[in-house]
Amino acid sequence: MTSNGGRPEEPTSYGLQPPAPRPAPGAAHPAQPGAAGPLPAPREAPGPAAPAGPAAERPATGPDTGAGRLVGGRYRLLERLGSGGMGTVWRARDEVVDRDVAVKEPRVPDHVTADERRTAHLRMQREARAAARIDHPSVVAIHDVVTEGESPWIVMELVRGQSLAELLEEGTLPPREAARIGVAVLGALAAAHEAGVLHRDVKPGNVMVGRHERVVLTDFGIAQMEGEEKLTETGGFVGSPEYIAPERVLGRRPGPESDLWSLGVLLYQAVEGVSPFRRQTTPSTLQAILLAELPPPQHAGPLAPAIAGLLRKEPEARLTAPAALLPLRAAAAPPAAPERPGHPPTEAVGPADAAGGPGSGPGARRKGRARLALAAGAAVLAAALVVTLVLQLRGDDLPAGWKRYEEYRMAVAVAAPADWRISTGDDPDDSDGAYLGTWYTSPKGDMSMLVDRQANATETARATAERWKRESESATPPEGGEQAVGAVQDATEQGRDAALLTTSYNTDDDAADRRLRKTLIVVSAQQERLTIRVDVPAGKPAEKTASDLLAKARAAYRIDTLPQPSAPSTPAAIP
Repeated sequence: MTSNGGRPEEPTSYGLQPPAPRPAPGAAHPAQPGAAGPLPAPREAPGPAAPAGPAAERPATGPDTGAGRLVGGRYRLLERLGSGGMGTVWRARDEVVDRDVAVKEPRVPDHVTADERRTAHLRMQREARAAARIDHPSVVAIHDVVTEGESPWIVMELVRGQSLAELLEEGTLPPREAARIGVAVLGALAAAHEAGVLHRDVKPGNVMVGRHERVVLTDFGIAQMEGEEKLTETGGFVGSPEYIAPERVLGRRPGPESDLWSLGVLLYQAVEGVSPFRRQTTPSTLQAILLAELPPPQHAGPLAPAIAGLLRKEPEARLTAPAALLPLRAAAAPPAAPERPGHPPTEAVGPADAAGGPGSGPGARRKGRARLALAAGAAVLAAALVVTLVLQLRGDDLPAGWKRYEEYRMAVAVAAPADWRISTGDDPDDSDGAYLGTWYTSPKGDMSMLVDRQANATETARATAERWKRESESATPPEGGEQAVGAVQDATEQGRDAALLTTSYNTDDDAADRRLRKTLIVVSAQQERLTIRVDVPAGKPAEKTASDLLAKARAAYRIDTLPQPSAPSTPAAIP
């Protein structure tokens, strides 16, 4: 099965299969001659065969037509490794420094127009510039760009291994292996975004799993760099449809969050064997991306929180790269080594070891450090599993029509009505990220909820509430409006002292717009002030409405920097 937006030979949905053992490091894949370049080698039967693709794009005489040719005066083409939508990749020999490299030849059908041919060449040039700007071990290194017959040929490092698409043809991956690949791809994307480059086509066919457990993100052919003109037609988009983020489907300007969505789809596919939003046609696939709920993964294990966070439809609520790194690393952590019966746990190196007693020496110390590292990794993984369990338990208690949201940037979770709009309320002038906030707004816009975090707090929760009460009551109301009235009550959240501020006030510009606001304030031991604030129109039902909203939001409220309860608890009714 192929994707309408992907390479013709690349499968984009896979039948669910059990995890298959990977070849030993350095071993050649049985369907390959032992090496693969940055594009996946097509599956072929033994013996010569033309690469997959439209007939007009196939070589005239065989798969190695052009072998032996010298490109750029120094790169001798040896064998064809694979073909993609924009080029053919060769294994070549750099005769100047005597090393094997991968050379990407432009692949443009003869029937295209001159403008289309120019666009294809510009894309290849931009691919080289994009990849060359990124300094990361999981991004293929660009060695050279040479011109042959008015076409740019890209010379890059040769990555020996398989594409993730090929690995998934053999079966799904265990969550730990998928997480390991995800960590590497996330690092490559973070480095690309830092360099001002959006990849825009993250998918299994563009991820190479090489020798020595190396993972490389390839094919920056449709990447977009800051300050460069678009190479796509107006009203169109590029990339494989089932990996495109919702905001790109809607025609909005993409950002780093769009690449992270694609990573989430890739991880889901790696452990489940299917792409979560793929449908029979491209229009129905795009509709599913916008409207369909994410099918709960059945085989993701500790990887589930990362997948769910990356596949939030609102880009503002999606995991950022630093936030996604934490659950991915936890899921990739090795399990604890099983303890052998009758053997006590390994002890740390003591004074006798340092003095040269039994079990001392560099080898023993290395083994001790390795065991400690394994134990630490197991603790991280266990913590991730516990968090996953808590999320599931607390999510079951939510009222109908409400959803639980992970605010990874603020290290909190909260519940909100599923149909409310989400937007960020961060301070644009705050480069250090001391203040972070997320707004949840009702469809009519008459009610809202703000969840925020302020670092470096210098007051207790009660003192903050009292100060805010004084400030609101001393503020000058609009002409014809009433003075604000506030009340402060003591509260608790996750066993920590908190404060509840209730304020009735007029908006600054409308004397007739009276509002009621309830704000729960908590200050953590790390001096972070965390609040939930609900705001509703004043009137007879306002008190009940605001209290009900705040109580439901707190049903899933969790602050990671505070001690977690041993069992899910229901907060006391808001007065």
